[in-house]
Amino acid sequence: MSDSTARSSIRLTRRLIHLYVGLALYGASSALLVRAGLGLEPWGVLHQGLAERTGISIGVVSIIVGAVVLLLWIPIRQRPGLGTVSNVFAVGIAMDGTLALVPDVHGLGAQIPVMAAGIVLNGAATGLYISARFGPGPRDGLMTGLNRLTGRSIRLVRTAIEVAVVITGFLLGGALGAGTVLYALAIGPLAQLFLRLCDLSAPDPRTVAVSGRTPPEAILPR
Repeated sequence: MSDSTARSSIRLTRRLIHLYVGLALYGASSALLVRAGLGLEPWGVLHQGLAERTGISIGVVSIIVGAVVLLLWIPIRQRPGLGTVSNVFAVGIAMDGTLALVPDVHGLGAQIPVMAAGIVLNGAATGLYISARFGPGPRDGLMTGLNRLTGRSIRLVRTAIEVAVVITGFLLGGALGAGTVLYALAIGPLAQLFLRLCDLSAPDPRTVAVSGRTPPEAILPR
């Protein structure tokens, strides 16, 4: 095996580790926000609301919603990558697994640290997942596709989608609270920090250029 082939193999292994560890941590972080009971991230509010209405676990709901959103890529001509498809399944599985292991917490003395841990872990997961450069998550791909299709700004499209998601989830019974607000304020700076910490130098030229195709606002894989 040549040196260049060995380096490429090592780089690919590192990228795959970043991808799947990041997705697993993302699911775990979402589960911690559920256990904290102080409000979920925007898509989590929708997932929890649907779970309450259907009796299906929130992780399975996340998988179903991700698959439906991915189908919406077809008319807007978005092309998924390995990270996109993996996101649909891995996050929901990790979320249900974590919920099975972590009990409910009660009292602000326990809820606040669990909520904070969930938000920070979500930022770390985002840094790992995106640094792998295997393509955006289904929800971010929907956003960037609509941005291209409508000509509206990323900020406007993202805000419209997430406001609609939060309102729908809340009306269905999802948890909207202080954690939702803190998540919205903290996830951008945290993701930026962990993206720098998790950056993989000398990316493979065949890599899906997430950072090149996806605007800075589109950093979350949900």
